[in-house]
Amino acid sequence: MEGKKLWGGRFSESTDAFVEEFTESVSFDKELALYDIQGSIAHAKMLGKQGIIPKEDAEKIIKGLEEIKKEIEEGKFQWKKELEDVHMNIEKALIEKIGSVGGKLHTGRSRNDQVITAFRLYLKNEVNNIINLLVELKKTLLKKAEETVDIVMPAYTHLQRAQPIRLAHYFLAYLEMFNRDEERFRDNLKRIDQLPLGSGALAGVDFPIDREFVAKELGFSEIMRNSLDATASRDTIIEFLSNASICMSNLSRISEDLIIWNSAEFGFVELPDKLTTGSSIMPQKKNPDVLELIRGKTGRVYGDLVALLTVVKGLPMAYNRDLQEDKEPVFDAVKTLKGSIIGITKIVEGLKPNEEKMKQAAGGFALATDLANYLVRKGIPFREAHHIVGQIVAYLVNQKRELESITLDEFKKFSPLFEEDALKILSPYNVADARKSFGGTAKERILEQIQYWKENLE
Repeated sequence: MEGKKLWGGRFSESTDAFVEEFTESVSFDKELALYDIQGSIAHAKMLGKQGIIPKEDAEKIIKGLEEIKKEIEEGKFQWKKELEDVHMNIEKALIEKIGSVGGKLHTGRSRNDQVITAFRLYLKNEVNNIINLLVELKKTLLKKAEETVDIVMPAYTHLQRAQPIRLAHYFLAYLEMFNRDEERFRDNLKRIDQLPLGSGALAGVDFPIDREFVAKELGFSEIMRNSLDATASRDTIIEFLSNASICMSNLSRISEDLIIWNSAEFGFVELPDKLTTGSSIMPQKKNPDVLELIRGKTGRVYGDLVALLTVVKGLPMAYNRDLQEDKEPVFDAVKTLKGSIIGITKIVEGLKPNEEKMKQAAGGFALATDLANYLVRKGIPFREAHHIVGQIVAYLVNQKRELESITLDEFKKFSPLFEEDALKILSPYNVADARKSFGGTAKERILEQIQYWKENLE
């Protein structure tokens, strides 16, 4: 058997070197090694329990797999490209370690159901890791919201100053967005948490296997009902990449905000020195490289999603070798997403708001909508009130003045309905606190949101 493939019985020629190089996947799918061994140990236990192979053989196989696992963990295992993938590398090493009895491990299974089982075990673990990271990010956003309840800033539409809000409202908005990301991953986990092993190559297995036992051993809550579906479908994996892409989009958006706010033109926040970099030529620079990389890497994760969608779009049922291409996009997305969540968490935790600069920017014409609403409450139709306040804005712009500089006498030139209380509107705090509707930016509503998340974050 030396030099022969484990599947090489029907072949009369050795595999061409080009084919070995082109088709190998062990260079990347060795990421699944420990999950493959986990699945194989459960499978071996089941084979012995069911009497499909002698119990002593099953015990030898398990002992050999545990030794190989230790070698992998210690970095001593020798991976061989000519053995194609992680699964064949481990099986060949097992046979070399315990003899021909190691060949009995593959009884009642195919690489088709073996690989997707290891992949699902990997993804279950990583999705839980991502969920935990999102929980930490949410906690950090909540803490930052508590710290910034009394800071006002302008919110933006079209990147133009719109209306004053409390800065805490901004952090709570992203907390909501990342909470939905977490919910999507938790929902995805339900469909990942299904056992494919026992489906064979595509049609099931003609040995008296016990799939319920294997599912319990591996911690799967369900068993996949259809063997064709189990070995050929990748929609659950695509769902993960879709969720990762949406989460990266949210991470990219907060990155963009903080990049802009950190600029000298805005000056709303200062980023921690330890999370920024300098310029090789301009000594004054303090660059938000982590945020820029998160923004850039978002496109990379989108690419991972499109890659796998493209792989599966025309595949006939059931398994095809094209599906080897499902691993690298997922490995890349997992690594990129985890790093990006950690980056945003650290930056939110360490950023320092410039309270005075934000307050200054929250005033001025950002208060105009509330003047229009003031007139509406006096009985003027909103469109007419909108026009009157627009005239006031134009009047002050022509004089290069801010809204806060207007007097009551000037107000009355535009409408006799303006009274002394209209001048109270010229405070971003008062304007923000007028938004008392559920979910609004009034301080009392923000405190309610903070209390809700304190009670429900876990």
